Amino acid sequence: MSAASEPTSGGIPRTTALALVVAGYVTFVNMWCTQAILPVLAQSLHVSPALTGYTVTAPLIATAAMAPLIGMLSDRFGRRVFIRGAALLLIIPTLLAATASSLPMLIACRFLQGLLLPFIFTVTIAYISDEMSPANAMKMVGIYTSGTITGGFSGRLIVGFVTALTHNWRIGFLVIGLITLVAALIITFLLPRETRFKPTTGVAGALASFPNHLSNKRLLGTYAVGFGVLFSLVSVFTFINFRLAEAPYHMGPAALGAIFVVYLGGVAASPVAGRLGAKMNRQWLMAGCTGLILLGLALTLASPLWMIALGLLLICFGVFPQQTLATGFIGIAARGAKSTAVGLYVTAYYIGGSFGGIIPAAAWHSAGWIGCAAITALVQLLMLGFAWKSWKTA
Repeated sequence: MSAASEPTSGGIPRTTALALVVAGYVTFVNMWCTQAILPVLAQSLHVSPALTGYTVTAPLIATAAMAPLIGMLSDRFGRRVFIRGAALLLIIPTLLAATASSLPMLIACRFLQGLLLPFIFTVTIAYISDEMSPANAMKMVGIYTSGTITGGFSGRLIVGFVTALTHNWRIGFLVIGLITLVAALIITFLLPRETRFKPTTGVAGALASFPNHLSNKRLLGTYAVGFGVLFSLVSVFTFINFRLAEAPYHMGPAALGAIFVVYLGGVAASPVAGRLGAKMNRQWLMAGCTGLILLGLALTLASPLWMIALGLLLICFGVFPQQTLATGFIGIAARGAKSTAVGLYVTAYYIGGSFGGIIPAAAWHSAGWIGCAAITALVQLLMLGFAWKSWKTA
């Protein structure tokens, strides 16, 4: 059964859902796998901890640069071929990262990963929008987002624990490479061929869609949400590592990886957000998510570890539903060339992530964690303002 032949009762074929969830999972298990081992990388490669942060930002920058081009290619040549091909090719730089003898080589491997990841992430969202009814697409985006969250959590947790157990971060990359291989095979064999895809007429047709997307106020607000979502995630979950690695916590890589268990809150919340987004006012849902994030940021300023963990959990309860609401809305707001529209969203998303690793760094050096939390709160409030204004007709 293809995605296009979904049951009239509103169900989504299980094999299709599995392939799409795995696509989300494998994207983010690779994207964030170094975040819990930055202090270890600094020691192993004999560099400052701040420089190891580029292993996080390198794939973000590569993804942001590639996403619009990928959108054009996918709108012209189809969806499945790029999702499957990128998943298989992703195995190569992931395994090469395990052999990196210097930080520049590791950053280069991470950059290569970033060039491939949007072929999966960007095109999968467009595939869902094309092949499913609006109601099912919103539900599937919620399920898909759960896969991306689980991947992000797993990448950090797996590499963190493997590094702690083996005292060798390279083995962690080998494990991620094996996971990527299994995921690529699942996608290759289970993802159905697209049946509702309508190609644009060449590159000129794809380029012509850019002015339409960039003049679409509802899409611009959605892109602002994407920027804010990843800015917040990178800001919070990069610099909280440095706080928890210092006194009085002195957390090692396994413990830092385990702190990302709070991501499971997002796994639970994202499908709920998908269902609510199909029925309720998105503005109010976004406002509720922002409120949870601000409360969570306030709790992370406290000293007790349990309050910090609770704060991080509330942030996940807020930020991942924001992602679900935004990605589910792209297919509704876009007027044709949906993969290009998604590509622009992904560009905004990863530009936000890149800034989330750079701007709070200055705040960390001057004001510590409170500075990072304050900047994140400001970005959330600005994002809510954009969404509130641009989604008022949604």
